[in-house]
Amino acid sequence: MDKQQNPPTLNTFTMVLIWVGLLVIASFFFDDVLEKINNPNQTIAIQINDNGKREITLRQNRQGHYVATGQINHQNVEFLLDTGATYVAIPEHLANRLNLKKGSAHNTITANGTSTSFMTTLDSISLGDIEMHHVPASISQGMQFDAVLLGMSFLKHLKMTQHGKILTISVPD
Repeated sequence: MDKQQNPPTLNTFTMVLIWVGLLVIASFFFDDVLEKINNPNQTIAIQINDNGKREITLRQNRQGHYVATGQINHQNVEFLLDTGATYVAIPEHLANRLNLKKGSAHNTITANGTSTSFMTTLDSISLGDIEMHHVPASISQGMQFDAVLLGMSFLKHLKMTQHGKILTISVPD
């Protein structure tokens, strides 16, 4: 009697490893896609306008917000432009990572309620090639997310023009 040979099969352990590997690869891919949807300005476009001045352009994300990668004290952070914020507002856990010193305490009123914040001064803050020094900021205990609110203590020094879903920012004359 002839014995039939069964084709080799992958054992269960090998199949689980293959599926886990595929899930990890898909996770990295979709994480990157979601990050680009949330922050379409990870690399900021710098252009020269008709007057020969440099300007940066930002695109809105899906929620209609302007989110962009920038730097505080030469360390990368994610900014959410917020013209309703008096100061650049930094979540406390990010301020700790950035080694920012807490100054005087004050109460802040936000859409999420009242919380305690601490004044600080940023040695440098930059968005694209726009950089400012000694900018007043606030370290906020009540912020539980990872974005820095880029408030008016920075934005009031800039010229901003919005056309559709594009925001153009330059340093005025």
